[in-house]
Amino acid sequence: MSDSAKLHHPNPQGKGEKTHGSDFSYVGIDAILEQMRRKAMKQGFEFNIMVVGQSGLGKSTLMNTLFKSKVSRKSVQPDPEERIPKTIDIKSISHDIEEKGVRMKLTVIDTPGFGDQINNENCWQPIMKFINDQYEAYLQEEININRKKRIPDSRVHCCIYFIPPTGHCLRPLDVEFMRRLSNVVNIVPVIAKADTLTLEERDYFKQTIREELRANGIDVYPQKEFDEDAEDRLINDKIREMIPFAVVGSDQEYQVNGKRILGRKTKWGTIEVENIAHCEFAYLRDLLIRTHMQNIKDITGNIHYETYRVRRLNESNAHFSSHSSDHPTVQPKVNGQPEEQPSTLQANGVTAQHEAQSHEM
Repeated sequence: MSDSAKLHHPNPQGKGEKTHGSDFSYVGIDAILEQMRRKAMKQGFEFNIMVVGQSGLGKSTLMNTLFKSKVSRKSVQPDPEERIPKTIDIKSISHDIEEKGVRMKLTVIDTPGFGDQINNENCWQPIMKFINDQYEAYLQEEININRKKRIPDSRVHCCIYFIPPTGHCLRPLDVEFMRRLSNVVNIVPVIAKADTLTLEERDYFKQTIREELRANGIDVYPQKEFDEDAEDRLINDKIREMIPFAVVGSDQEYQVNGKRILGRKTKWGTIEVENIAHCEFAYLRDLLIRTHMQNIKDITGNIHYETYRVRRLNESNAHFSSHSSDHPTVQPKVNGQPEEQPSTLQANGVTAQHEAQSHEM
């Protein structure tokens, strides 16, 4: 065959990639990682985080500190005359954040009014309903015959629960909220404004909280039953020993020893937010963003949402079966043979009219 007749294969190799022409055994399976990275970079990422706690615990400040941006609702929509709402008023705000070419749509969900009333009975119910509503919206998109190529994900991936720094024990409200919602969302408890406690008080308070969580069967993130292997278990055991994180938030910058730091200035010195000797903010940030973000999203999709989806489909199938047995619709065919017509269903057996019910274990 002449040189001009030879087939010329295009070289799909990207810039900066190693050649393996000299390696006879090389197949190229490892290139899938680079393909996945490029696709993920194009699509971007989504992360939905909810903050729950009574007023004055620094929820907005901590969110701004975590992402080093004005991402909290109060930062974007300041209202100096805002009063404590009579009921829980759930509000969310989204931001597009980019760092080193990686784009992420961050949604921060705030729950003003939680725990601020004289009677806080059942104050967790609006939050439970909101989380289930997001699962329901995703389910309805998923079961559409002509569904979107990429379903918008508004499911709550993580809930940061702010514990007041009393130094004594959890309040009944804290126990009830985490017990109810730990089965439907990933809960990460934190001790707010931890600089109001001494180191001894902080350690005692953390130990007391861990004992109360175990006594009440509350499984916060990272859940032990979802550890994938021994390596995961080893890493997560260290995190579980630190739960709840004692944090301090601040979006104010100061100069300390020639370095710019985020911190809080007091009469006796500066509390450095990212200094692990001062507080555990750095551990919380690493867990939520640098080491476990994808795992948090995976547990939301594969465990919490899947539990909700199975329950809803079972409820819908049971509803359809009882409706069909009570009211069979008979319609003759053209050839004279009768045929039962089932009630109108959406794809996979979910009734269009069936409303979302509370997903509670």
